[in-house]
Amino acid sequence: MSSQSTPRSKRSRTGSPSAGQSSTQNQSRLDPTSPGSSDLQMLPVSPPVNAHRNPSPFSSPAQSRVSVGTPGPLLEASSPLSYGTPSSRVGGTPRRQRSDIGSTRKLRELNLSEPQGVTSDIGDGTEGNRLVIWGTDVSIAASKAVFKSFLVNFKDPDSMEPETAGLNLNEPLYMQRLEEIALTGEPFLNVNCNHLKAFDALFYKQLVCYPQEVIPTFDMAVGELMAEKFPGAVLEQQVQVRPFNAVQTRNMRFLNPEDIDQLITISGMVIRTSQLIPEMQEAFFRCQVCGSTSRVAIDRGRIAEPAACRNCNTAHGPALVHNLSLFSDKQMIKLQEAPEDMPAGQTPHTVVIMAHGDLVDAVQPGDRITVSGIYRAAPSRVHPRASSVRSVYRTHVDAVHFRCADMHRLLLDEGGSGKVGDGEPILPPGREEILQELSKKPDIYERLAAALAPSIFGHEEIKKGILLQLFGGTRKDFSSTGRGNCRAEINILLCGDPGTSKSQLLQYVYNLVPRGQYTSGKGSSAVGLTAYVTKDPETRQLVLQTGALVLSDNGVCCIDEFDKMSDSTRSVLHEVMEQQTLSIAKAGIICQLNARTSILAAANPVESQWNPKKTTIENIQLPHTLLSRFDLIFLMLDPQDPVYDRRLAHHLVSLYFRTEAEAEDEQLDLALLRDYIAYARRHSHPLLSEDASQALVQAYVEMRKSGGGRGTVSAFPRQLESLIRLAEAWAKVRLAQYVEVADVEAARQLYREALKQAATDPRTGIVDISILTTGVSSTMRQRREELSQALRKLIQNRAKTSSLKYQWLFDELRAQSDLGVTKEQFTEALKALAEDDFITITGRTIRLL
Repeated sequence: MSSQSTPRSKRSRTGSPSAGQSSTQNQSRLDPTSPGSSDLQMLPVSPPVNAHRNPSPFSSPAQSRVSVGTPGPLLEASSPLSYGTPSSRVGGTPRRQRSDIGSTRKLRELNLSEPQGVTSDIGDGTEGNRLVIWGTDVSIAASKAVFKSFLVNFKDPDSMEPETAGLNLNEPLYMQRLEEIALTGEPFLNVNCNHLKAFDALFYKQLVCYPQEVIPTFDMAVGELMAEKFPGAVLEQQVQVRPFNAVQTRNMRFLNPEDIDQLITISGMVIRTSQLIPEMQEAFFRCQVCGSTSRVAIDRGRIAEPAACRNCNTAHGPALVHNLSLFSDKQMIKLQEAPEDMPAGQTPHTVVIMAHGDLVDAVQPGDRITVSGIYRAAPSRVHPRASSVRSVYRTHVDAVHFRCADMHRLLLDEGGSGKVGDGEPILPPGREEILQELSKKPDIYERLAAALAPSIFGHEEIKKGILLQLFGGTRKDFSSTGRGNCRAEINILLCGDPGTSKSQLLQYVYNLVPRGQYTSGKGSSAVGLTAYVTKDPETRQLVLQTGALVLSDNGVCCIDEFDKMSDSTRSVLHEVMEQQTLSIAKAGIICQLNARTSILAAANPVESQWNPKKTTIENIQLPHTLLSRFDLIFLMLDPQDPVYDRRLAHHLVSLYFRTEAEAEDEQLDLALLRDYIAYARRHSHPLLSEDASQALVQAYVEMRKSGGGRGTVSAFPRQLESLIRLAEAWAKVRLAQYVEVADVEAARQLYREALKQAATDPRTGIVDISILTTGVSSTMRQRREELSQALRKLIQNRAKTSSLKYQWLFDELRAQSDLGVTKEQFTEALKALAEDDFITITGRTIRLL
């Protein structure tokens, strides 16, 4: 089997017409009706390929109708492809009108019985002859025939892939997909390269080596098959074939020059997306003297402006008409190596992805995706206005297909706002019935909590709280009242003794959630959490580079060592944890970013061990304005109990000698947990019922009454909103459509357990929510008031002069007080009297006003 290729590169396909060509050839190439016009001519020595081009300057490839599969010499302009190099003149590039390679077209004929280089123009391949694309061994007729046979005959009865859900596995898979396209009008067909490899390994290898030439033949084969099998279907655009799962998903740091111009598949995390860029694909020129028009294809990003009009030969007569030129949508995406794929001690690598057409805005920063595309290389210029280039090339990937990288990780964005590539993830066959049956079990909460972090012993209530955080509440829109969206995300703080598995819980949630971010408080800055300003390397303009909170939008942001964050870093969390937005005003960029993320934080006490004689705020030294924004605050303490120590040691040792059957059962439980939470978040949006509303009102009133007689406060309106979110999450666990009274009671019980640990006054043993909301318990506030009144009476009764000494007054107060008075309490009482303009303090002297 012979092929035409150049010695320098196996795939040298671009070039401009040589100066030695005749004017007749040049004129015939410009004439859209000439049999010699072509978009597939890539080298000057290659004979032109026939193609029909719509001569109307008002034609747009995005609006052209497709008519394929019928015999005849002509084919209307096809729809644009979303792959290929934007700077190439080869058919099949984004927003390019690809030529049809039909029976009457002129192609390069390879006569296997003659020496190479002997060519002739033929209409049909005969014995001993072969039609190939210049520079490759791709036979267009053979490629179309093999792909048609693949679409018509391929079956996979044992397939367990999510893409085959809902299809009859005993029938041809892709014919069922084409039938769906004929009914829905969806303009693309996703083809799994593993299926193609199983059908014909040589054909699959040809696709990987020559994707720019092979994929357009796929489009033509699909068009002809649609015309044959579904003649009544009318599509506005030609169906585009988008292959994915090429070769093996590779790490982006292992890409090398051998992969250039080949179909590759890489995975990573999107860290930045540019705005939509209109890119010219075909320039339209009109002569200012005679009015004749001409179209010029864009080659390597350059517009080859005609030096003179071909009609009247006027120098510099043609002028570019922008509104009649053809443009394509383009977007630059920066893909970063995922943390789990990075070698130890290495910095993450990044790759630039170019998305075209329908793939624009298909992914957002923070998405973990797998990209299938063509690896490209372009020389960098010495100067932007100079024609000379460097020997060093810049690389990028022209995207063909996007899909979610980790199908086993949860998809937490409701309403389908984050669908990537294939759209909403489809459960395997029969999985939905299993989930529905599981939701009806009475012990569903305990089952799911046991599957969450099974290697961590105990902490059942904490696991239930994190489980509710993964489910989340129901988003509500109050924009009509001026409030905007109401927060549905649940924030949780874990604090307690070191070595109680707080960080392990954070790592487990981070690995479970697709849009999760993990950061440490000591190594995080304010701009690292929010956004920072940097220069775009392409446009040299100031742009925002988003941080961890924005990247985890519709996900969970895990923050370890929360107590070690600086005050300036913690201050940015106030808006995010309540309004779910992030306001930016830097370098002239004023905007408000979405940060609809749940915060899961872990903090250690300042004394390295929890002091039960101090409140939560005194132990972890966090501002009360921040603590009040957490829906649940759990204490993870290390109890001094021999029975507990024995059970914990037995559990830890059992992790090292468990049997394979036990390990397999645990994996099944984890997979079921992932599917269950993802299914619930997408399909269950419970609303409050009338009975549940009354139960919430009654619960809030009782919480307020419980501390009213003692002067303590046990609930605020913010706690009522937390109860509503928790009750909605409990209803989601059951896949219910309405919140019932039982959900309210379960949420109230969990909230009460968290308050008993975090909001209990160590001096009285009574739950006082004011410890978290104001930083001071009601008992302490009352004690301060009593001390101030006693000090006021002492000064009024004992003062013989208008000035008193600090130490004398402190000793007198301690002598009269039944309880021990510390210097801190005495100083606070003096400050309270000074604020009431009763005394003034000058150094160690107190003067009566």
